[in-house]
Amino acid sequence: MSSLTHPLYPLTSLPVSSQTQIRTRTQSPSQTQTQTQTQTLHTPKSTWIESLRSLVRSNLFRDAISTYTTMTTAVPPDNFAFPPILKAATALYDLNLGKQIHAHVVKFGYASSSVTVANTLVFMYGKCGDIGDAHKIFDRIPHRDQVSWNSMIAALCRIGEWELALDAFRSMLAAEEDVEPSSFTLVSVSLACSNLERSYGLWLGKQVLGYSLRKDDMKTFTINALMAMYSKLGRVGDSVALFEFFEDRDLVSWNTMISSLSQNNMFVEALAFLRRMVHEGVRIDGVTIASVLPACSHLELLELGKQIHAYVIRNDDLMKNSFVGSALVDMYCNWREVETGRRVFNSILQRKIALWNAMIAGYTQNEHDEEALSLFLEMLAVSGLSPNGTTMASIMPACARCKAFSNKESIHGYVVKMGLEKERYVQNALMDMYSRMGKIEISRSIFKSMKARDIVSWNTIITGYVICGHHNEALSLLHEMNKEKIIDDTDAELKHEKGRNILKPNSVTLMTILPGCAALSALAKGKEIHAYAIRHLLASDVAVGSALVDMYAKCGCLDISRAVFEQMPMRNVITWNVLIMAYGMHGRGKEALELFENMVKEGKRNKEARPSEVTFIAVFAACSHSKLITECLDLFYRMKKDYGVEPIVDHYGCIVDLLGRAGQVEEAYQLINTMPSDFNKTSAWSSLLGACRVHKNVEIGEIAAENLLQVEPNVASHYVLLSNIYSSAGLWDEAMDVRRRMKEMGVRKEPGCSWIEFGEEVHKFLAGDGSHPQSEKLHEFLENLSVRMKKAGYVPDTSCVLHDVDEEAKETLLCGHSEKLAIAFGILNTPPGTTIRVAKNLRVCNDCHAAAKVISKIVDREIVLRDVRRFHHFKNGACSCGDYW
Repeated sequence: MSSLTHPLYPLTSLPVSSQTQIRTRTQSPSQTQTQTQTQTLHTPKSTWIESLRSLVRSNLFRDAISTYTTMTTAVPPDNFAFPPILKAATALYDLNLGKQIHAHVVKFGYASSSVTVANTLVFMYGKCGDIGDAHKIFDRIPHRDQVSWNSMIAALCRIGEWELALDAFRSMLAAEEDVEPSSFTLVSVSLACSNLERSYGLWLGKQVLGYSLRKDDMKTFTINALMAMYSKLGRVGDSVALFEFFEDRDLVSWNTMISSLSQNNMFVEALAFLRRMVHEGVRIDGVTIASVLPACSHLELLELGKQIHAYVIRNDDLMKNSFVGSALVDMYCNWREVETGRRVFNSILQRKIALWNAMIAGYTQNEHDEEALSLFLEMLAVSGLSPNGTTMASIMPACARCKAFSNKESIHGYVVKMGLEKERYVQNALMDMYSRMGKIEISRSIFKSMKARDIVSWNTIITGYVICGHHNEALSLLHEMNKEKIIDDTDAELKHEKGRNILKPNSVTLMTILPGCAALSALAKGKEIHAYAIRHLLASDVAVGSALVDMYAKCGCLDISRAVFEQMPMRNVITWNVLIMAYGMHGRGKEALELFENMVKEGKRNKEARPSEVTFIAVFAACSHSKLITECLDLFYRMKKDYGVEPIVDHYGCIVDLLGRAGQVEEAYQLINTMPSDFNKTSAWSSLLGACRVHKNVEIGEIAAENLLQVEPNVASHYVLLSNIYSSAGLWDEAMDVRRRMKEMGVRKEPGCSWIEFGEEVHKFLAGDGSHPQSEKLHEFLENLSVRMKKAGYVPDTSCVLHDVDEEAKETLLCGHSEKLAIAFGILNTPPGTTIRVAKNLRVCNDCHAAAKVISKIVDREIVLRDVRRFHHFKNGACSCGDYW
């Protein structure tokens, strides 16, 4: 068979005339076929070409290919036939077909003789992703015209080669052919500029605008591209100025402006443009709706969002638009109206991947994890769609949290199977998933394997270390991040930053790392981060401000914490909760109650500051530390009536702690018995067990421990507290029996650990620790200090040593407690008069509490000690807790 008759596409040839579709009753099939072939052979070439052009204009691309196949059996294709058929192959993204047509181009001698055919080939290869062949065709064009350059520049932009696209533009300006850039050229160049580093992109973008003004190229689509460029580079004001300056606007102009404002979090302004657009009689479309719905979502304008939804329902074309559907689903899920979002999803029959992703993400962000996984499986089974990186990044948090999904690592295997493991946002999601599973080593391995890390990557791994309690490592990563330089130039977003230190911490980084500073009492590092936030205008961010309030409070600087709070331009419920909790931890319960009353007043003006369930937990905890029993009980019994907050199990746990701490152990026990039966009482029993330890109530302590060990047999603190209760009562056999059971169960007690910040490091000490470089010096100092302490009236409380050994051995063990080692380190390594700040992972024991009071007087230092429950400010022989803790 000759190449002229060989079919190029596996489709039946379409007849070229309606006459051939009719077979008379007298004609046999063979006669009809003969007649059709005769008509085909006698059809003029011009008719074939016009038919091809018509079919392509009508988007009937497969029909055009079938017609071309039939045409080649009758007449040879020429430079007029190749452009439309190449456009059809391009529209179908069929690179193989395009290459076959290219072979015909070469065979019939049009590879270099027709610039139009060559331009269409460049366009085809570029759009189908074969930039190498596109470049080869472009290089072989002897006399390039404007379309040649536009096709090549657009092809480079399509694959994210922004610098190469700009190089091609420069070459175009310097070309021998003296080709003038067109509006299409400027659109591509504007797009390239918008994807460069901000300052460099703006510098080049302004030149593009200047060129456009000099050449008087004010076409609407050029201005639209420039508006989009300025917006993406963070200069929304310049986008607005362009919009206002040029009056020849179309629908795309309005959509570009609304989208730009919405993407830059200027939601009020986006809605104002929408109102203006409607007022000027511009009919909105699906892009308008999809751009404005995020504004309704972020501003919590529920009624306006529903009005827009109603408009969509009244317009069938909009209702069928998958992108509009995705935006509606996203809006409702952001409002926690997940069921409404699902109804929108169900109402759209032609579902694209973006719609599935929006619904899966909506379920995940609202922690409807089983529904998210079920929908994901449904998508795989019935939609015929393959998940993309966004799908996998959306489903992974659900995989990490869902208990029913036990084989969590399998989702990683599926990602690899789908070839998505190198996509950065998938890698970020995998790091987050493994961190929440406690497998931080795997997260770090993924992080190290990444070729290009963005700010999200760093924030994710830092968050992972904080979640897993590795605060030192999180701070070390922050130092690494500040030194990171981009060495991989394959990534389109980061390519222009090669060799620059661009990965600066943002607000998410700061709110992630500050809890690490708080946990380590790393005040110096926290202050450094605060200074960074001020320099980079991040301190006014409500999340960063709340984290700073929390950090200063947990580092023992309550006054600075309050000052940061007062300076915040906007506060939400988290900010208030953090400060109330801080006052409670510092034993200033009355001020905490005053703060609560102020919060209630502000909540009447600002719904973001209305008290929540967590607020009452903070207030009750503050009352517990300050023995405000009457005030706390009064608030507890009227919280539902006066504030609309239903008591939950954590509130009951706080009241049990309040009563137990005050010695009302029997009343606390009775309260647990009156709790609703469907409540998980574990936290309440735990508080009661701790109270029994303090007040040496063996009988109720045994009951509390029995209830706890039934549901949490592997929690060491339950065994330790029960053993301590027995030891304090002199019941050594019972205590040993508990410890024996603990050993048999393989449960290990968390060792006492204290830490103190000095210089650039956080120094940690374990009970009886001998591993610190200054260990020998510290123990010697404490022995000498002990003599001075006894002269000052200190008597070691050996009841805190829960081992059946002699008194001298008990005193030796007391000297090795971790908080004493940390305090000694602070005294020896800091200038006289410096406040010593120590944190401990457990409750401070009675002996260390008494010792710290005496030490503060002897060395004339203020000692701030934070244990797992609260703060103790030791000064001049007294403690801020008044010995009530």
